[in-house]
Amino acid sequence: MKHRLVLAALMGGWVSASSSVLAQPAAPPVTPAAVPGDGAATARSVHAAPDSLADLAARLLPAVVNISISATLKPGEDEDDDDGPDASPDDGPQVPQFPPGSPMEKFFHDYMNHAPTPSDPPRKMQALGSGFIISPDGYIVTNNHVIKDADKVSVTLQDGTVLPAKIIGRDSRTDLGVIKIESKTPFPTVSFGDSDKARVGDRVLAIGNPFGLSGTVTSGIVSSRGRDINHGLYDDYIQTDASINRGNSGGPLFDLDGQVIGINTAIYSSSGGSIGIGFAIPANDAKGVIDQLRRDGHVSRGWVGVRVQDVTHEIADSIGLKPEKGAMIAGVDPKGPAAAAKLQTGDVITSLDGKPIDGHALPRLVAEITPGTKAVFGIWRKGKTLDATLTIKASPEAPDMPPTDAKTKGPSKLALVDLGVTFAAIDDDTRAKYNLSDSQRGVVVTDVTRDGTADTRGLQPGDVVTEVQQVGVNSPDALSKELARARQQKKHTILLLVQGQDGLRWVPLPLSGE
Repeated sequence: MKHRLVLAALMGGWVSASSSVLAQPAAPPVTPAAVPGDGAATARSVHAAPDSLADLAARLLPAVVNISISATLKPGEDEDDDDGPDASPDDGPQVPQFPPGSPMEKFFHDYMNHAPTPSDPPRKMQALGSGFIISPDGYIVTNNHVIKDADKVSVTLQDGTVLPAKIIGRDSRTDLGVIKIESKTPFPTVSFGDSDKARVGDRVLAIGNPFGLSGTVTSGIVSSRGRDINHGLYDDYIQTDASINRGNSGGPLFDLDGQVIGINTAIYSSSGGSIGIGFAIPANDAKGVIDQLRRDGHVSRGWVGVRVQDVTHEIADSIGLKPEKGAMIAGVDPKGPAAAAKLQTGDVITSLDGKPIDGHALPRLVAEITPGTKAVFGIWRKGKTLDATLTIKASPEAPDMPPTDAKTKGPSKLALVDLGVTFAAIDDDTRAKYNLSDSQRGVVVTDVTRDGTADTRGLQPGDVVTEVQQVGVNSPDALSKELARARQQKKHTILLLVQGQDGLRWVPLPLSGE
């Protein structure tokens, strides 16, 4: 049977299921023989597994939540569509077999192959996922694919309380999202652990909302580390055999200390159900992204402008590289920091700030570096080694912005006559007029006075301002407040992050209008 990778979210209709859990006997203490090369021939003691995980589960359950979303599907969209790796030509209902040419065959053929048209009405979709509370004031971590298309998000706590949630930020490249709920009393929380310390064979606990069955606890071990499941450039998953199913997306993977070491995201399956191969985003990879989402509503990534690939045994042998490790440059962006540092196609990047790296890890490690930071790259070039210092730039890829609040807050336009520019909220009209994507967030430039300050700095209608002074803005009112704050601080220039036809760029705009 053909296996496929599916995201663990329950996207679409409600599913009911029942399951039974067999208690596993506690493993006896083990004293392994001394490991050659350890120096001293002393044995290592291995702690026995606990007789029960009940106390740990009782402590963690209150901080794990169920997430329900409602979304509107446009004609042509499928409620199982997702940017993740769950798309499969085998998905979807199967047509029953009827005699060729029979009326029933024609009916089912026409029904199953009905192509949506623009005149078809939008459809409503309900979906479920999981999340966990990381702060007493109600910030919740989940997956991007759980909330990305949501018109409305609600959270159900363990005691059954249902609260509306606001999307704070999301990031499709790491599949992480942050939402927030409000209450007069503090929420129970869980904290992140050090996922780098998780070893293959360590016991773990997963809690979530599989198939709508709230508060489900499963256990297993860390099956592998550093898995690349071809989901994106930043793949570095923890693999586990703890049961993870649709609806577990965004739920936590705990170590036996009760700390979150991963965010459950995907499963490998032949049927869409768990076969004991699940994947979680490591906590150490997620922490920085989550901090940015809480602070800014989106993620700014480091970028050096190279395309790389792993150095294989054959590549290393052909160029005489030892040891067989590193990231071989397959292309250099002429506008990137790598080109400015005169890196070349065929160079091998062997280290980043003194730490050895490989091709798969390099994009993720560079993305984690704050733009503007200097980093030292170790380079191997035709048998010689050298160091290259690069100033990391912000990635030209447009970030995933949180939903605009322009419909509920403040005016829909902001005219800055002294700067010669007018901004407007992103709505259906501006999206259509300036060909903006459905996911584009920020404030769009609608008018620019010729030879005015904004014009001389390269702003033009259709540009989208996503940040002012490195603070995300999603409405003219938010932009106006950041301008007022800058003027109050007696700033002479404000820094805008602008999404244009050529990608992201930073634009310093004088406040004096000169």
